[in-house]
Amino acid sequence: GQLDAARKSGIGQMAMDFTQNDVNDKPVKLSDFKGKYVLLDFWASWCGPCRAENPNVVAAYNTFKDKNFTVLGVSLDQPGKKDLWLQAIEKDGLTWTHVSDLKFWDNAVAKQYGIQSIPANYLIDPTGKIVAKNIRGEELPKKLAELMSKGTK
Repeated sequence: GQLDAARKSGIGQMAMDFTQNDVNDKPVKLSDFKGKYVLLDFWASWCGPCRAENPNVVAAYNTFKDKNFTVLGVSLDQPGKKDLWLQAIEKDGLTWTHVSDLKFWDNAVAKQYGIQSIPANYLIDPTGKIVAKNIRGEELPKKLAELMSKGTK
């Protein structure tokens, strides 16, 4: 259940793999990104706080995308509302990979990770381990810089 899911997605745990379709209905796996830092970002076009946070994610992405970092967006958009999802990606300039099953709160990945509110995110290291969760605003670039400086020593 929910508690179990939350426990399995704690800091220090290996991130659970999943497959979900991208905007072109092509299956994408979390494990496709192994070897990189990945921000697993749960959001939706209808979520005001998510949209407000997007510029911060864009800024971090632009700063670190050439340093072995990427973002994988998982959207909790609603059935039959794919156009709203795509418009939000476009409007907010979210140029990374996006997946969704358009099942609102029943999104399979959100359920797997025990997501009860959005925005929610997980920072996953190149080995696939969860190293931080729900980092927003300034915290994200700060954490990335710290991890990367450790990694290069």
